[in-house]
Amino acid sequence: MAFTVQEIADSLAATAVGDLSIALQGPSQPELARPDTLALAMDPKFLESLSTGAARVAILPIGADWQALGLKAAIFAPHPRYVLSGVNQLFEKPVFAPSGVHPTAVIDKSAIIGANASIGPFVTIGAGAKIGANARILSHVSVAENASIGEGCLLYSGVRIGARVLIGDRFIAQPNAVVGGDGFSFVSPEPGAVEAARSGQQPKAGATQKHGFARTNSLGAVTIGDDVELGAGSTIDRGTIINTTVGNGTKIDNLVMLGHNVQVGAHCLLCAQVGVGGSAVVADRVILGGQVGVADHVHIGTNVVAAGKAGISSNVPPNRFIMGNPAIKAEANVESYKAYRRLPKLVAKVDALQKQVSKLLGNE
Repeated sequence: MAFTVQEIADSLAATAVGDLSIALQGPSQPELARPDTLALAMDPKFLESLSTGAARVAILPIGADWQALGLKAAIFAPHPRYVLSGVNQLFEKPVFAPSGVHPTAVIDKSAIIGANASIGPFVTIGAGAKIGANARILSHVSVAENASIGEGCLLYSGVRIGARVLIGDRFIAQPNAVVGGDGFSFVSPEPGAVEAARSGQQPKAGATQKHGFARTNSLGAVTIGDDVELGAGSTIDRGTIINTTVGNGTKIDNLVMLGHNVQVGAHCLLCAQVGVGGSAVVADRVILGGQVGVADHVHIGTNVVAAGKAGISSNVPPNRFIMGNPAIKAEANVESYKAYRRLPKLVAKVDALQKQVSKLLGNE
């Protein structure tokens, strides 16, 4: 579908100049732009690339001379990445999800399916489950008994929603995400290797293996708020007694794991391969970079930002930027790294001083 420059600017609440009637088929990189595409040159470093493409219209940084760039029209972007989000939403390619229930779907008679829902091939929906209006459930999804999903959900192929899971409106789950799997909770009949390690002692040989492990069943479920997104292959375990929770507006990337009883607040960002141990609390507006690890029972305060690969093993106060393993304030981590890089020179210097001291002592 094509949109005019004026329509695009209106949808973005942005300023446009030039020929606002030009129709555009979609966005493009500046160097690959055609006359009927919108060049994305919001960053000044992309302006030179416009000359290698055939764009007539571009999104530019405020103050750029669009006429000198040879354009017929321009849209000015005060917040480039936010504008990009709006452009991609405008030109979105809808997911193929025809309305109605596919004949291969298996839906329990007691399940409640909202109006205008799309239920794809080989979907299974269990007893007492509730699916909100305008749901789009693609192939091979399973929704277990007594689960509830709000309006406007989009579940991609292979998603698994466990029993008693409660999910709000406009939930999106990418392929093969799992919500409501059993928590990883096992205990040895007698104190063993784990208890020894927690107390700072060295585990005794065979301390755990001798008795094996007893399962602690997960009696809770998972509660997810509105406008939450869950990435491909990510998992959220149900709680042991209470529910594992995820707050409104939180976005979770691919291959993220939330353990049992974890409480994640509202409007958090959890990037790829984050792992959050059981019973940890992640407050509102926390950002965890890729491969961040959070130990069990840790509390992370509001507005915390953790750089990629940070290892969070103790409580973190609010409003802090942390790095490293163990994670500490970013500036302290940088200073520690600088000192670490100086170690070879320091060792060489100490060796030289030792030789000088040895010579002096030998001459006495």
